[in-house]
Amino acid sequence: MFTDAYAVIPKGTFSDIVTSFLPFWDGARFWVLSRPLSGFAETFSQYIAELAPNGGSDKPETDAAAEGVIFVVQGEVTLTIDDTVHVMGEGGYAYLPPTCNWTIRNHSDALTKFHWIRKAYEYVDGLDAPDAFVTNDNDVAPTPMPETDGAWATTRFVDATDMRHDMHVTIVTFQPGGVIPFAETHVMEHGLYVLEGKAVYRLNQDWVEVEAGDYMWLRAFCPQACYAGGPGPFRYLLYKDVNRHMKFSGGFTK
Repeated sequence: MFTDAYAVIPKGTFSDIVTSFLPFWDGARFWVLSRPLSGFAETFSQYIAELAPNGGSDKPETDAAAEGVIFVVQGEVTLTIDDTVHVMGEGGYAYLPPTCNWTIRNHSDALTKFHWIRKAYEYVDGLDAPDAFVTNDNDVAPTPMPETDGAWATTRFVDATDMRHDMHVTIVTFQPGGVIPFAETHVMEHGLYVLEGKAVYRLNQDWVEVEAGDYMWLRAFCPQACYAGGPGPFRYLLYKDVNRHMKFSGGFTK
């Protein structure tokens, strides 16, 4: 479904005939989930990347203004930031600031898959760009939402009060029966990739059944709500733009 307020890309559409290829990558292919486009995503792009054994890139990012997040969903990758090597397994998470010097390779004997979320970083006078870091979903405790008894929690990989960051990429988890109990409407644009489970998600005026492998894009101010019916947890990788004034003209400057 592709509407003015939201889009839903079900997992069954990620076939071999809709892959993309990028400069300076070998043994790699990509599924583009969202991209800056009139009437669609405005602030970010998101890919699912697949690396064959020995695949990867020594020059992965060709835009010096771009920041990125890598999140591993299958297998293992070796991420090198400057001269520091990080071996990232499933749940591995890395933040890569603009101008960051990084490379990535699959040194295993099996396919690996990861999400790559990219955004043009918005500099603010008096604030430095964030530092690169690597962690894992399993090493970060989820923060329960107030008055939900833990049925709705968010895994936050950066401090929400750190104004250097202009995007948050988090993991939202609903236990069976967990809900967003009202039509949540706000200025952030969203990209949601379902990592686990299934639920009924409200997108604008529609209720849509989604499950692991599905992707949703929500325009700013698009009403959303959720009901996770079980039988297991419902989890999704969430992008949103944060911590910046609303722009009156285009362009990003330093």
